[in-house]
Order: sequence, then structure tokens, then C-alpha cells
Amino acid sequence: MNEFITLRQQAGLSVAEAATLTGYAERTAYRWEKGDTRPRKAVLDLLRAIKPMGKDHGQKLDAFTLIDLFAGIGGLRRGFESIGGTCVFTCEWDKYSKETYLANFPDDAHEFADDIRAVNEKAIPPHDVLLAGFPCQPFSIAGVSKKNALSRPHGFACEAQGTLFFDVARIIKHHEPKAFLLENVKNLVNHDRGQTFRVIRAVLEKELGYHIQAKVIDAKSFVPQHRERIFIAGFRKDCGFSFDGMAIPDPLSGPLLRSILHPGNGTEKPEGHFTAGRQAQVSPRYTLSDHLWSYLRNYAEKHRQKGNGFGFGLFGPDDVARTLSARYYKDGSEILIRQVGKPPRRLTPRECARLMGFDAPGGKPMKIVVSDTQAYKQFGNAVVVPVVEKVAHHMAPFILDAVADRKPHGSRRASA
Repeated sequence: MNEFITLRQQAGLSVAEAATLTGYAERTAYRWEKGDTRPRKAVLDLLRAIKPMGKDHGQKLDAFTLIDLFAGIGGLRRGFESIGGTCVFTCEWDKYSKETYLANFPDDAHEFADDIRAVNEKAIPPHDVLLAGFPCQPFSIAGVSKKNALSRPHGFACEAQGTLFFDVARIIKHHEPKAFLLENVKNLVNHDRGQTFRVIRAVLEKELGYHIQAKVIDAKSFVPQHRERIFIAGFRKDCGFSFDGMAIPDPLSGPLLRSILHPGNGTEKPEGHFTAGRQAQVSPRYTLSDHLWSYLRNYAEKHRQKGNGFGFGLFGPDDVARTLSARYYKDGSEILIRQVGKPPRRLTPRECARLMGFDAPGGKPMKIVVSDTQAYKQFGNAVVVPVVEKVAHHMAPFILDAVADRKPHGSRRASA
């Protein structure tokens, strides 16, 4: 009897859905379906862990535990919950991000810490996977440029944020999780002529003994936004994990802004089919004033004449936007939406939720319980959820393999 078929059907998954969930190519799942090859035990364990909750509610998984550090509004956690993760500890210092996080994970009963520097690693529950999007400002191009202009330290020299990576290392050293995923800006690789990343790699590999792989991923394959971030995956044991086999959709075939915009601006027939949170009209308060629009145009022209690339970004429904930043609330200059007969407008917070993948087509919209200013900051600092889901699904078989190792009945690996 084909156990894969039995477990897949019990979970209510199609072959394609089972492939996505387990992180394998669809053609591999069809080989399992036909009995040509047998999936790893970890794949079967993941399918067993799915507890059907009804057609309209998806599946509930409970396959491994995780902790969510520098949690923001929970983007990393969302990605790993999709493969069976259960969060047992959260840490986030910003009180407004905490409001949004708790509103969207209302059933959490675990501890929610504020300042990671004050957290005793011994007080954190044991966990299988550690997630951390440690602060990127000390390493980002914009952050470095600003601090250089102000003669302030950046990178690890920035005591306020740059050294927080070592708090992550402190927790990893004590708990020795089976795996971790760290996220940061692309510039982390090149910061300080590569020295910053060399230090991070040395700490993770030589001091902590993990096998790590890193990959820069541009979110425009998943959402209509050019947003490059580095993901650093680590495993306690050498399990053969690599990012090389992870299939990334063609960015040229990625979604366009019309898929996330409210009606208007030529999006009366949106591609995304967002059934909730879609406004009939965008409030006039998101339209730039004549004064601000004039200032941004003059500022851009001044820098154009100097040969600089600084300036606003003006987009329509068939475009892909620049990177959404935490400063978007100030003037919205990096992503302005064209309007007929009047100045352009900012994205609304709901559109930002879609742009970052927190709202999925046909899904339940996330709760935005803070002011527009705080919402813009939160989405600008967040991860793109579909990207994290892709990484999580790619890591899933290896995580489940590692977790099976600690169980009495677990085996190291089954044939693929």
C-alpha cells in the first residue's frame, strides 16, 4: 500500500499541495504518488502531523517548536507555521509591533519578552528551530550612509543594535536548536568590505558548530516589489541542506502592482481577488499635497542635475515597486501611485500588507490595529511572507529529519 497516498488523502492535500508543503518539486511528489520512489520518513511524519480542521479552515500542524526573536509583526513565524511550527517564545521590543503581533496571534499563551539583552537564555523554553530577523539598520546601505553622515558607528560598532547578533548567538549556544534561520539586508554580505559577514560566519560555524548556507532572494518573484534580503540557514548536524535546489519563480513573471492595489488606478479587475479589506475608493488623505509633490519633484531634479539617482519612485498598476522602507510614513517617496488629474498617492496600510504578503489572495486579512505611521514602519521593517514560506518549505524535510532524530522511534533518514 502506498503510504504517501494514504497520508496525503487523509490530510486533504492534492499532490501539488503536498509537494509545496514538504518543500519538494511537484515532479518528485508525483514519483511518490506512482510508487517509483519512497519519500523520506520526515516527509511522511509531516503529513501525519496535519490535523484536518475542515474545508474552510485549512490544516493544523504540530511538528516542531520554534522561537521568534526580533519578531516584528510575525512574518518569519508565519512562514514556519505553514510547515508545522509551534511558537513557544517571542521577543520584540517595539510596543506598537507587539500590539500588532498579539492582535494577529491572539491564542498565544507563551512568554513575550521585550529586550533580548535582558533575557536569560536559560529562561527560554527548549525549541527545535530559532528564527531571528536581527536589526538590519546597522548594515543597510541607507543606514550606513546616514550614520556616516552623522559620524556615528555602524555595523558591529553600533552598540545600540549592531551587537544584538551576539545575543542570538548566546541563545543558540545554550539551546543548540536543530536548525535556525536568520534574515537581514543584502548589504550584510558586503558591509565593512565583507568583514561583518566573515565574523557572523565564524561565530556560527567555528564557535557554535553549525553547518550554514546563505542565499540572497529578491521578493519580486513573489510580490510586486524589488526587495533583496539574505537568509542564513543553519543546521546542528551536516544533513546536506543547500539552497541550490530551491526553485524560485521567474521574477519576470512575478505579480504586478495591480494585484495589490485598491480599485481605481486601472485596477477595477484586480488579479489578486482580495475579498476583504478592499476599499471602493482610497481616502483623499493618502494623496500628496501640492506642496509636498512640488518639493519631491524639485528635489529629484536637483539631484538629477548633479548626476545622482536620488528621487521619488512613481508607479502604475503594471509596474513593480521599489523596496518599501520603514520611513515610508514620512513622504512615501519610494513608492508613489499615479493618479489622473491630481498628485500621486501613498499606498494605504492595507495595500502594504498585501505588498509584503501578510494578506494573501482569498485569505483572511491581517489585523492592523495601530496608526498609519506605525503600520508603515512595521511593514517597512518586515519580511515578505511568501519568501519565508518558500524557504521554510525548502527546509522542512531537513527540519523534520533533525527533529525525528531526538525521538526514540526516529530514524536518521529514509530513502528519497
